[in-house]
Amino acid sequence: MAPDPNRLHPMAAAPAVTFLRPLAEGRANVAVGRYSYYDDRHQTGDFFDRNVLHHFDFVGDRLVIGDFVAIAHGVQIHMNGGTHAMSGFSTFPFNIFGGGWEQGFDPATWEAENRGDTVIGPDVWIGTEARLIPGVTIGAGAIIAAGAVVASDVRPYAVVVGNPAREVRRRFDDATIARLLAIAWWDWPTEKIDRNLNAIRGSDLTALEAAR
Repeated sequence: MAPDPNRLHPMAAAPAVTFLRPLAEGRANVAVGRYSYYDDRHQTGDFFDRNVLHHFDFVGDRLVIGDFVAIAHGVQIHMNGGTHAMSGFSTFPFNIFGGGWEQGFDPATWEAENRGDTVIGPDVWIGTEARLIPGVTIGAGAIIAAGAVVASDVRPYAVVVGNPAREVRRRFDDATIARLLAIAWWDWPTEKIDRNLNAIRGSDLTALEAAR
């Protein structure tokens, strides 16, 4: 029987493993899929406050984490609330300090530079202490290497490394990736995933397509 995706700590012997969906309850600007987890090594239970930075309701950007995402310890997801306007000569946020400096500031100059939602697709693996810059989209099945700084979108099933993160290869050829995206096993009901688990974690694409 599959584990309960709404159980905060699904592994009694490994309390650091934390399902994120229960932590996201009540957060209007966050959506988390089934079974996505974080390695909460310090067992603080505050992923969305400690690891998701500058995420403010008034900004309006959303963090979307798909199903079956694995997030290693120390990953940081930076949201638009931490960005500074860059259209003028200075990036210093004079207006936030008040004292008259807020006069004449046009919020639209900052809003126009916001990069939108951050979207982590299903079945993504994000390595230790990787950093995500606001507004990136990470495609299904991608792998983000430890310490990578992701400043642009990542293609499905790509492996990216470095700062700034660059694609070093794709896990499968284009035809196989297209077939995997069409299958989209992560959207299946849990019971169907249970029945076809060996095909999902194996390498028999024909069997996986037959199960669809």
